[in-house]
Amino acid sequence: MQVPAIATTGLGARLTVDLGALKRNWQALNRVSQGALTGAVVKADAYGTGLVQSARALYAAGARFFFTATPDEAVTVRATLPDAHIFVLDGLFPGAAALYVGERLMPALSSLDMLEEWLQACLARNESLPAALHFDTGMNRLGFRLNEASVVRRMITQIGYSPQMIMSHLACADTPAHEKNRTQLALFTSVLAQFPNVPASLANSAGLMTNREMHFQMVRPGIALYGGRAVNGRRNPMQPVVRLEAPILQVKEARTGESVGYGAARTLSRDSRIAIVAIGYADGFLRGLSSSQNRQGARMVIRNRFVPVLGKVSMDTTIVDVTDLGPDLPLPGEMAEIIGPNIGVDEHADVAGTIGYEILTGLRGRYVRSYLD
Repeated sequence: MQVPAIATTGLGARLTVDLGALKRNWQALNRVSQGALTGAVVKADAYGTGLVQSARALYAAGARFFFTATPDEAVTVRATLPDAHIFVLDGLFPGAAALYVGERLMPALSSLDMLEEWLQACLARNESLPAALHFDTGMNRLGFRLNEASVVRRMITQIGYSPQMIMSHLACADTPAHEKNRTQLALFTSVLAQFPNVPASLANSAGLMTNREMHFQMVRPGIALYGGRAVNGRRNPMQPVVRLEAPILQVKEARTGESVGYGAARTLSRDSRIAIVAIGYADGFLRGLSSSQNRQGARMVIRNRFVPVLGKVSMDTTIVDVTDLGPDLPLPGEMAEIIGPNIGVDEHADVAGTIGYEILTGLRGRYVRSYLD
């Protein structure tokens, strides 16, 4: 039996993705990375903006190298962009070499088992199938250990295999003065000495924006493409890509001493007018954006004025204080700006004690999506 699709009425929250801003962000980063190829990281549904639409826009802007996390993401990009060069950062899943070969995907090989399986596929096809070699230079995430470099070199030399790229990943690039950055750059350089003439890639968004020594032959921007802050403590020069609005459901009066929301976390200190907005944590508006007696929460914008969140964010709704709008009260159906020209993803991230990445990738809510170019 076929399960019917959920109907869309267009009456709920609206997520607008500015593909023109996405293109301009890639082009701006490409100008910074002169001398290196500029890829595009499109994992996690292109940071919540829509994988197919954003990949097309980035390709139109000039990107030719794309980085996904999973094979499923990579297959989607391949169906969308037949001529793109696609790396899979999660590497080679066991037994999946035929899929990667058939879809022309390049795994970021990060273990000896992955490398062995890939080399066997090369031998079976009598072909040097492109892949990246991913070395761990201090993050203790995916990657060959540094002491495995000689083993890796011996394995590829034995069959005359030449990798497409040597790569690693920075742990602290968002803090440019962190000693870890210099350490990882030195370790990565030492690895490259064992693989002469192979292109290299180290810089993420923050590395690209702060240190030309980290550019090598390819840079891999992610968060900066989508308008998020890549470098802590600096003005974010990137254009915002997403706008999120949600409708007001009701405006009502509440009295001094009354509590607001679950857990009675917020008690009113004045007679107030409150608005209930149709967005909640089920839509990616994190519960960490709540307020309490001792903590300021997030803000929204209604009628060009900032209004604070009152109490805990619910699954489907959030309450805001519109008292200071005076007689200029909103009406049900009007839209509140959640993310947009007045409130960036990083402001919400700072309030919730997280990072803009989580705010963006959490935008999987019950939105009417539209794309501008």
